[in-house]
Amino acid sequence: MKTRPYLDTMPDENGYFGKFGGSFIPPELEQPFQEIKDAYMRLSKSHHYISELRKIRKHYQGRPTPLYHAKNLSDFIGGGQIYLKREDLNHTGAHKLNHCMAEGLLAKYLGKKKLIAETGAGQHGVALATAAAYFGLECEIHMGEVDIEKEYPNVVRMQILGAKVVPATHGLKTLKEAVDSAFEAYVKDTDTQMFAIGSVVGPHPFPMMVRDFQSIIGIEAKEQFHEMTGNLPDVVTACVGGGSNAMGIFSGFIDDAVELYGVEPMGKSEKIGDHSASLTYGKEGVMHGFNSIMLADENGEPAPVHSIASGIDYPSIGPEHAYLSSIGRTKVGHCNDEEAIDAFYKLSQKEGIIPALESAHAVAFAMKYAAQNPHKSILVNLSGRGDKDIDFVVENYPIPTK
Repeated sequence: MKTRPYLDTMPDENGYFGKFGGSFIPPELEQPFQEIKDAYMRLSKSHHYISELRKIRKHYQGRPTPLYHAKNLSDFIGGGQIYLKREDLNHTGAHKLNHCMAEGLLAKYLGKKKLIAETGAGQHGVALATAAAYFGLECEIHMGEVDIEKEYPNVVRMQILGAKVVPATHGLKTLKEAVDSAFEAYVKDTDTQMFAIGSVVGPHPFPMMVRDFQSIIGIEAKEQFHEMTGNLPDVVTACVGGGSNAMGIFSGFIDDAVELYGVEPMGKSEKIGDHSASLTYGKEGVMHGFNSIMLADENGEPAPVHSIASGIDYPSIGPEHAYLSSIGRTKVGHCNDEEAIDAFYKLSQKEGIIPALESAHAVAFAMKYAAQNPHKSILVNLSGRGDKDIDFVVENYPIPTK
């Protein structure tokens, strides 16, 4: 018998990837989340839903996004060949719109009036505000106060698009607190609102749904890379926080003999609170409705985290990433704050492409890998552009001369 493709077998019907995943939610959320799951399972087989989503992706989002051989950067390093999947050229400047438009369309089919969500760097918030505007829905985005100040250009974009931005003012005032705040607001009205989680995290069905919506990245990249080179890449890499952009591109290559590296943010040091490297330093635990690997303090509570990139400073990781790592299908790469800044400027000055700080983590890993493996090709998911980060970067890290 022919083996079934991985994506057809995972997760199981209860949302588990091995022992990771599931749905650990209060009783009042069980019915609305089941409603979302049932609608998705039905509509994902519907010609009308699929054709409408394809039309949106082609005529509104601008898909397919290009695949680009970063020859100048590759020549500068003098090693392996680096390729970029240009999700920064997706409408709104990041991969997030891939699942936000699909979630917005799902909300319309469910008759919802409002989309509610969290955001870290603001890219998910901008994308969801865009989807809400497109579908004529209200939108409420919860964002940590620290990230509001750090990523202010995206706050303005959300507000221009008509979204209400609600600051999370407790705890560390970053992504975890934004998730907490959004869940609290959602529980108050599950009839007219739909929660639109921004990554492959949360209770079932969101890790599965967001992965499926993001898999368009991997589908396109695999076809484009083969057309460009006649082969598959040796390595595919992407940054991981929750892990939506990584699962998106990994999905296209998961059944192939291709190495997959998720790059974790090492931040300032290996000390707890100075990084967000969940797979490297975490342990099994439940947070935000799902079981995965998380960074925990001495009391077993989510630990404080840090990354220069607001979109990946999360104390856990998507359950599918935890599973794939546990069986050895994916490997963990590392990038600290200084390496991310170096990659941010190197890609900008060698290729004329300003990456998001999140994406710069994957670029930095690719640069290190290429230098050590001169005969390999490495495909990077360039998950977003750096417009949102330029003020923060130049205020804190001097622009290098070429």
